[in-house]
Amino acid sequence: MTTAWDFTATTIDGLDQHLADYRGKVALVVNTASQCGFTPQYGPLQELYDTYAERGFVVLGFPCDQFGGQEPGAEDEIATFCESQFGVQFPMFSKVDVNGSGAHPLFQWLKSEKKGILGGAIKWNFTKFLVDPDGNVVKRYGSTTSPKDIAADIEALLPG
Repeated sequence: MTTAWDFTATTIDGLDQHLADYRGKVALVVNTASQCGFTPQYGPLQELYDTYAERGFVVLGFPCDQFGGQEPGAEDEIATFCESQFGVQFPMFSKVDVNGSGAHPLFQWLKSEKKGILGGAIKWNFTKFLVDPDGNVVKRYGSTTSPKDIAADIEALLPG
């Protein structure tokens, strides 16, 4: 059986990251963009990370430029923007495609596990996938779902 922990992704700093390193944690995987109407969600995503990280929660941010060209910058520009504008400290990865034949394998798998309003496709930036400690997709949330509204679902998966 495949889980989220079976994939590897490139960090925003250009290093290969085995997602198995997050095994045992609850993760929220998000496709992000710096010039989107939903970009302010970086703030509440960081708040979730700050609130639950010590209990085994992580946000995994994947910049994507497939929706309206809203993530045009290079990785260093994206990292600087996220940290300076929203204080982002959670793991960020290199820019990926989330739809189409060039979609990152993680997103191909996530979409196959939890369909959305467009079936397997991701509709827009800031689509979120909640992954349990074993790497299984528990729930998918659309762009309009505020990260704050996911807190109860995260808490339900965290220990004590």
